[in-house]
Amino acid sequence: MKTLQEAQSEVVEEFSMYDEWLDKYEYLIDLGHNLEPFPEELKTEDRLIKGCQSRVWLDASVENGRIHFRADSDAIITKGIISLLIGVYSGRTAREIAADDFSFVEQLGLRENLSPTRANGLASMIATIRETARQHC
Repeated sequence: MKTLQEAQSEVVEEFSMYDEWLDKYEYLIDLGHNLEPFPEELKTEDRLIKGCQSRVWLDASVENGRIHFRADSDAIITKGIISLLIGVYSGRTAREIAADDFSFVEQLGLRENLSPTRANGLASMIATIRETARQHC
């Protein structure tokens, strides 16, 4: 398994291959399409991420000391964003996730190029992933 920094660098590198934000949005949409199917029975209120305009569900389980995330969203770009995040953080230890500063998101330029409501949603997704990790430390 790649280190957290390697996974983050890989995402930054992939994102930087695209010059136009329209192409980056397409990349996010493709990431969302690659999410594993999320069971309907897990689409419950307690798994909804608060603070997102669209509906985003996040489920976490712990196996062998590592947190595994699954997610879904009813909005295609938001689904891509959560896919990007869980692609980097799923399978990591709680301590590793909780200690990370998520600065690679800034390197992507996501916040500056999302609508204010999507940027708030991104912040909520990060906070929820971080809080989930802290609960398991």
